Amino acid sequence: MQEIRKIRKILKSKPTLEGAGVHLKRAFGNSEVPLFDPFLLFDDFRSDIPNHYLKGFPWHPHRGIETITYILAGDVEHGDSLGNKGVISSGDVQWMTAGSGIIHQEMPKGDDSGKMYGFQLWANLPARDKMINPRYRDITAEQIPEVKLESGAKIRIISGEVSGIKGPVTDIVIDPEYIDVTMPLNSEFRHPTKKGHTVFAYIIDGQGCFCRDSFAGNGTIVLFEDGDEVLAFTEDHPMRFLLISEKPIGEPVAWQGPIVMNTREQLRVAFEEFNQGTFIKYKG
Repeated sequence: MQEIRKIRKILKSKPTLEGAGVHLKRAFGNSEVPLFDPFLLFDDFRSDIPNHYLKGFPWHPHRGIETITYILAGDVEHGDSLGNKGVISSGDVQWMTAGSGIIHQEMPKGDDSGKMYGFQLWANLPARDKMINPRYRDITAEQIPEVKLESGAKIRIISGEVSGIKGPVTDIVIDPEYIDVTMPLNSEFRHPTKKGHTVFAYIIDGQGCFCRDSFAGNGTIVLFEDGDEVLAFTEDHPMRFLLISEKPIGEPVAWQGPIVMNTREQLRVAFEEFNQGTFIKYKG
Protein backbone atom coordinates (compact mmCIF):
# COMPACT_ATOMS: atom_id res chain seq x y z
CA MET A 1 0.00 0.00 0.00
CA GLN A 2 1.49 3.33 -1.09
CA GLU A 3 1.64 5.94 1.66
CA ILE A 4 0.42 9.34 0.49
CA ARG A 5 2.54 12.17 1.85
CA LYS A 6 0.65 14.35 4.33
CA ILE A 7 1.21 18.08 4.56
CA ARG A 8 3.85 19.09 7.09
CA LYS A 9 3.78 22.85 6.58
CA ILE A 10 2.26 25.48 4.28
CA LEU A 11 4.05 28.80 3.78
CA LYS A 12 3.04 31.88 1.82
CA SER A 13 5.88 33.59 -0.07
CA LYS A 14 6.78 37.01 1.31
CA PRO A 15 7.90 40.17 -0.52
CA THR A 16 11.57 41.05 -0.11
CA LEU A 17 14.35 43.05 -1.80
CA GLU A 18 17.55 41.43 -3.06
CA GLY A 19 20.53 42.31 -5.23
CA ALA A 20 20.61 45.98 -6.23
CA GLY A 21 16.93 46.38 -5.43
CA VAL A 22 15.04 43.53 -7.09
CA HIS A 23 11.48 43.06 -5.84
CA LEU A 24 10.76 39.37 -5.37
CA LYS A 25 8.88 36.95 -3.16
CA ARG A 26 10.73 34.48 -0.93
CA ALA A 27 9.00 31.19 -0.21
CA PHE A 28 11.65 30.01 2.26
CA GLY A 29 15.17 30.95 3.28
CA ASN A 30 17.63 31.10 6.16
CA SER A 31 15.04 30.85 8.92
CA GLU A 32 13.71 27.54 7.55
CA VAL A 33 17.02 25.63 7.81
CA PRO A 34 17.03 22.61 8.33
CA LEU A 35 13.32 22.19 7.52
CA PHE A 36 13.93 22.03 3.75
CA ASP A 37 17.35 20.28 3.85
CA PRO A 38 19.15 20.09 1.38
CA PHE A 39 17.37 23.12 -0.09
CA LEU A 40 18.29 26.51 1.32
CA LEU A 41 16.20 29.14 -0.42
CA PHE A 42 13.45 29.54 -3.00
CA ASP A 43 12.76 32.91 -4.67
CA ASP A 44 9.90 33.85 -7.00
CA PHE A 45 10.92 36.84 -9.12
CA ARG A 46 7.85 37.19 -11.33
CA SER A 47 7.09 40.82 -12.23
CA ASP A 48 5.49 42.95 -14.94
CA ILE A 49 7.24 46.12 -13.72
CA PRO A 50 10.75 46.60 -15.21
CA ASN A 51 11.81 49.00 -12.47
CA HIS A 52 11.31 46.17 -9.99
CA TYR A 53 13.94 43.92 -11.59
CA LEU A 54 16.24 45.80 -14.01
CA LYS A 55 18.83 46.73 -11.35
CA GLY A 56 19.45 43.01 -11.09
CA PHE A 57 22.09 41.13 -9.12
CA PRO A 58 25.50 42.74 -9.84
CA TRP A 59 28.81 40.97 -9.21
CA HIS A 60 28.71 38.79 -6.09
CA PRO A 61 30.44 35.59 -4.89
CA HIS A 62 29.08 32.11 -4.23
CA ARG A 63 30.71 29.12 -2.57
CA GLY A 64 29.41 25.80 -1.27
CA ILE A 65 26.05 25.70 -3.08
CA GLU A 66 24.23 25.13 -6.35
CA THR A 67 21.80 27.70 -7.79
CA ILE A 68 18.99 26.55 -10.10
CA THR A 69 17.29 29.24 -12.18
CA TYR A 70 14.10 28.47 -14.13
CA ILE A 71 12.71 31.12 -16.50
CA LEU A 72 9.07 31.22 -17.61
CA ALA A 73 9.16 34.55 -19.47
CA GLY A 74 11.81 37.13 -20.29
CA ASP A 75 15.61 37.02 -20.45
CA VAL A 76 18.35 37.01 -17.83
CA GLU A 77 21.88 37.96 -18.91
CA HIS A 78 24.69 36.40 -16.87
CA GLY A 79 28.47 36.55 -16.68
CA ASP A 80 31.16 35.31 -14.31
CA SER A 81 34.76 35.54 -13.17
CA LEU A 82 35.76 32.67 -15.49
CA GLY A 83 34.74 34.61 -18.58
CA ASN A 84 31.49 32.73 -19.14
CA LYS A 85 28.52 34.77 -20.33
CA GLY A 86 25.17 34.17 -21.93
CA VAL A 87 21.41 34.60 -21.76
CA ILE A 88 18.77 32.42 -20.08
CA SER A 89 15.45 32.81 -21.91
CA SER A 90 11.82 31.71 -21.59
CA GLY A 91 11.57 28.02 -20.71
CA ASP A 92 15.31 27.66 -20.04
CA VAL A 93 17.07 26.40 -16.92
CA GLN A 94 20.55 27.15 -15.61
CA TRP A 95 22.08 24.83 -13.02
CA MET A 96 25.17 26.47 -11.56
CA THR A 97 27.48 24.60 -9.18
CA ALA A 98 29.45 27.29 -7.35
CA GLY A 99 31.68 24.76 -5.59
CA SER A 100 34.97 26.29 -4.41
CA GLY A 101 33.93 29.73 -5.56
CA ILE A 102 32.67 31.85 -8.39
CA ILE A 103 31.94 35.56 -8.78
CA HIS A 104 29.07 36.28 -11.13
CA GLN A 105 26.23 38.61 -11.99
CA GLU A 106 22.64 38.01 -13.09
CA MET A 107 20.80 40.84 -14.82
CA PRO A 108 17.09 40.32 -15.62
CA LYS A 109 15.99 42.08 -18.82
CA GLY A 110 12.38 40.92 -19.24
CA ASP A 111 10.64 40.48 -22.59
CA ASP A 112 9.26 42.96 -25.11
CA SER A 113 6.18 43.55 -22.94
CA GLY A 114 8.23 44.10 -19.76
CA LYS A 115 7.41 40.69 -18.29
CA MET A 116 10.07 38.89 -16.22
CA TYR A 117 8.95 35.59 -14.71
CA GLY A 118 11.30 33.16 -13.06
CA PHE A 119 12.38 31.24 -9.97
CA GLN A 120 15.68 30.54 -8.25
CA LEU A 121 16.36 27.62 -5.94
CA TRP A 122 19.51 27.24 -3.82
CA ALA A 123 20.63 23.70 -3.01
CA ASN A 124 23.32 22.96 -0.44
CA LEU A 125 26.40 20.91 -1.28
CA PRO A 126 27.69 18.20 1.08
CA ALA A 127 31.00 18.90 2.83
CA ARG A 128 32.92 16.60 0.49
CA ASP A 129 31.82 18.63 -2.55
CA LYS A 130 31.88 22.20 -1.29
CA MET A 131 35.30 22.92 -2.77
CA ILE A 132 34.93 21.20 -6.15
CA ASN A 133 35.50 23.17 -9.36
CA PRO A 134 32.55 25.38 -10.35
CA ARG A 135 30.54 24.54 -13.46
CA TYR A 136 27.34 25.29 -15.36
CA ARG A 137 24.65 23.12 -16.85
CA ASP A 138 22.57 25.22 -19.27
CA ILE A 139 19.34 23.61 -20.51
CA THR A 140 17.28 25.21 -23.28
CA ALA A 141 13.50 25.00 -23.39
CA GLU A 142 13.71 22.62 -26.35
CA GLN A 143 15.76 20.13 -24.32
CA ILE A 144 13.14 19.78 -21.58
CA PRO A 145 10.68 16.95 -22.38
CA GLU A 146 6.97 17.33 -21.75
CA VAL A 147 4.68 14.42 -20.88
CA LYS A 148 0.88 14.47 -21.00
CA LEU A 149 -0.92 12.04 -18.69
CA GLU A 150 -4.34 10.44 -19.14
CA SER A 151 -5.69 12.81 -16.48
CA GLY A 152 -4.86 15.72 -18.77
CA ALA A 153 -1.94 16.89 -16.64
CA LYS A 154 1.12 18.14 -18.51
CA ILE A 155 4.57 17.80 -16.94
CA ARG A 156 7.84 19.42 -18.00
CA ILE A 157 10.67 17.27 -16.65
CA ILE A 158 13.78 19.26 -15.74
CA SER A 159 15.29 16.49 -13.64
CA GLY A 160 13.91 13.18 -12.46
CA GLU A 161 11.51 10.86 -14.28
CA VAL A 162 7.83 10.76 -15.22
CA SER A 163 6.21 7.86 -17.12
CA GLY A 164 9.62 6.51 -18.08
CA ILE A 165 10.78 9.85 -19.51
CA LYS A 166 13.84 11.39 -17.84
CA GLY A 167 14.76 15.06 -17.63
CA PRO A 168 17.99 16.41 -19.19
CA VAL A 169 19.69 17.39 -15.90
CA THR A 170 21.75 14.39 -14.81
CA ASP A 171 25.44 15.30 -14.48
CA ILE A 172 25.25 17.35 -11.29
CA VAL A 173 26.40 16.89 -7.69
CA ILE A 174 23.01 16.48 -6.03
CA ASP A 175 20.35 14.37 -7.73
CA PRO A 176 17.00 16.07 -7.18
CA GLU A 177 13.72 15.80 -8.99
CA TYR A 178 12.38 19.05 -10.45
CA ILE A 179 9.18 18.93 -12.49
CA ASP A 180 6.68 21.57 -13.67
CA VAL A 181 3.10 20.25 -13.43
CA THR A 182 0.02 21.80 -15.07
CA MET A 183 -3.34 20.29 -14.05
CA PRO A 184 -6.72 20.98 -15.72
CA LEU A 185 -10.04 21.41 -13.89
CA ASN A 186 -11.38 18.45 -11.91
CA SER A 187 -8.30 16.30 -12.27
CA GLU A 188 -6.03 14.18 -10.09
CA PHE A 189 -2.24 13.81 -10.14
CA ARG A 190 -0.24 11.15 -8.34
CA HIS A 191 3.54 11.03 -8.37
CA PRO A 192 5.90 8.58 -6.64
CA THR A 193 8.54 9.99 -4.29
CA LYS A 194 11.54 8.40 -2.62
CA LYS A 195 11.23 7.59 1.08
CA GLY A 196 13.31 9.87 3.27
CA HIS A 197 13.53 12.65 0.68
CA THR A 198 12.50 16.24 1.30
CA VAL A 199 9.59 17.05 -1.02
CA PHE A 200 7.82 20.36 -1.61
CA ALA A 201 5.45 21.93 -4.14
CA TYR A 202 5.32 25.61 -5.08
CA ILE A 203 2.08 26.73 -6.71
CA ILE A 204 2.64 29.18 -9.57
CA ASP A 205 -0.88 29.46 -10.99
CA GLY A 206 -4.45 28.67 -9.94
CA GLN A 207 -5.17 26.55 -6.90
CA GLY A 208 -5.57 22.95 -5.86
CA CYS A 209 -5.50 20.51 -3.00
CA PHE A 210 -2.75 18.17 -1.81
CA CYS A 211 -3.32 14.98 0.21
CA ARG A 212 -7.06 15.76 0.39
CA ASP A 213 -6.16 18.57 2.76
CA SER A 214 -6.34 22.37 2.59
CA PHE A 215 -6.38 24.14 -0.78
CA ALA A 216 -3.26 26.11 -1.73
CA GLY A 217 -2.97 28.89 -4.28
CA ASN A 218 -0.48 30.93 -6.29
CA GLY A 219 2.67 31.86 -4.35
CA THR A 220 2.20 29.15 -1.72
CA ILE A 221 4.72 26.46 -0.83
CA VAL A 222 3.61 23.08 0.50
CA LEU A 223 6.17 20.98 2.41
CA PHE A 224 5.27 17.31 2.76
CA GLU A 225 5.82 14.70 5.42
CA ASP A 226 7.58 11.46 4.46
CA GLY A 227 5.80 8.95 2.24
CA ASP A 228 5.71 7.11 -1.09
CA GLU A 229 3.78 9.51 -3.28
CA VAL A 230 2.31 12.99 -3.66
CA LEU A 231 -1.40 13.33 -4.39
CA ALA A 232 -2.90 16.51 -5.84
CA PHE A 233 -6.33 17.30 -7.27
CA THR A 234 -8.22 20.28 -8.65
CA GLU A 235 -11.88 21.25 -8.62
CA ASP A 236 -13.11 24.63 -9.89
CA HIS A 237 -9.67 25.96 -10.88
CA PRO A 238 -6.74 24.56 -12.84
CA MET A 239 -3.37 24.54 -11.08
CA ARG A 240 0.29 24.75 -12.05
CA PHE A 241 3.04 23.95 -9.59
CA LEU A 242 6.70 23.04 -9.32
CA LEU A 243 7.38 19.75 -7.52
CA ILE A 244 10.91 19.43 -6.14
CA SER A 245 12.58 16.74 -4.04
CA GLU A 246 15.97 15.48 -2.88
CA LYS A 247 17.62 13.50 -0.09
CA PRO A 248 18.60 15.61 2.97
CA ILE A 249 22.31 16.10 3.64
CA GLY A 250 22.03 16.26 7.44
CA GLU A 251 25.19 18.33 8.00
CA PRO A 252 25.80 21.56 9.95
CA VAL A 253 25.00 24.73 7.99
CA ALA A 254 27.02 27.93 8.38
CA TRP A 255 25.43 30.55 6.13
CA GLN A 256 26.27 34.18 5.50
CA GLY A 257 24.95 36.00 2.44
CA PRO A 258 25.81 34.13 -0.77
CA ILE A 259 28.20 31.65 0.88
CA VAL A 260 27.15 28.45 2.67
CA MET A 261 29.69 26.26 4.44
CA ASN A 262 29.70 23.85 7.40
CA THR A 263 31.47 25.98 10.05
CA ARG A 264 31.85 29.65 11.00
CA GLU A 265 35.61 29.29 10.52
CA GLN A 266 35.08 28.21 6.90
CA LEU A 267 32.87 31.26 6.39
CA ARG A 268 35.55 33.52 7.88
CA VAL A 269 38.16 32.08 5.53
CA ALA A 270 35.86 32.49 2.51
CA PHE A 271 35.18 36.17 3.15
CA GLU A 272 38.82 36.82 4.00
CA GLU A 273 39.83 35.27 0.68
CA PHE A 274 37.21 37.33 -1.13
CA ASN A 275 38.57 40.55 0.40
CA GLN A 276 42.16 39.56 -0.39
CA GLY A 277 41.43 38.57 -3.98
CA THR A 278 42.23 34.86 -3.49
CA PHE A 279 38.64 33.59 -3.48
CA ILE A 280 38.71 32.04 -6.95
CA LYS A 281 40.47 28.65 -6.87
CA TYR A 282 39.61 27.44 -10.35
CA LYS A 283 40.78 29.53 -13.32
CA GLY A 284 39.08 27.51 -16.06
